[in-house]
Amino acid sequence: MTVFEDIRLSIDEGVGTLTIDRGDGRNALSPHSLGEICAGMDALTDDPDVKVIILAAEGRHFSAGADFRFLKELTSMGAAQIKAQVYEKFQGAARRIYHCPKPTLALINGAAVTVGCELALACDFRIADEKVMFQESWIKLGIMPPLGGLFLLPRIVGLGRAKEMCLMGKQVRAEEALASGLVSEVVSPEELSLRGRGFAAELAAAAPTAYATVKEAIHRGLESSMQAEWTANVSSQAVLISSEDFAEGLDAVVARRSPEFTGR
Repeated sequence: MTVFEDIRLSIDEGVGTLTIDRGDGRNALSPHSLGEICAGMDALTDDPDVKVIILAAEGRHFSAGADFRFLKELTSMGAAQIKAQVYEKFQGAARRIYHCPKPTLALINGAAVTVGCELALACDFRIADEKVMFQESWIKLGIMPPLGGLFLLPRIVGLGRAKEMCLMGKQVRAEEALASGLVSEVVSPEELSLRGRGFAAELAAAAPTAYATVKEAIHRGLESSMQAEWTANVSSQAVLISSEDFAEGLDAVVARRSPEFTGR
């Protein structure tokens, strides 16, 4: 497995974990860091032994945002160069997480600011510890959230809360994050890793082809119409019904046992 500087990859019992670890506890992210996240996501997505991907972080915070040394460099770059940095590395990481056909779960400790917040939003599910703090504070720097938050937040927490976060840079802590649906669960810092493993095990039990198909349909539906989704989903359902996993799932329900899905 490739050796990285800013992240760690591990695989255990079908769960692939990408851990952000810049060694300072803050995990402020640079283009190099995001390039490694892109490569790490590619490796875990392509590995047939990985059923679920966890995005986690070492240290006090999930990610304090973009590295300020890089932000200062941006002031001397032209628009084309800035666009290449944002799209190739920063947005590239968010795209890989969002479009990953496998289940993705973010385990968020401490602060998840700007880039950190948006990478967490790109995951299917989020579990946070009691010290969590989300913040889309791009506006305080005179810039905008470019990695998907402007699209996802209104759909996750509602328009009003999304405007507070994106237009005012409001901090959202554990209780509000749970109440608004920004996270699925809040646990103590000591329980975060263990609960994440348990949640990942539940996700790993899903039929992989069905999971990927339903996930793609949910994402497509955010930008589609009911008529288009009826048409698309009938075709997808026909493929799933003809699969071995459907026969296995049906047999398991009738026999009152746990299914053993293979993705075929």
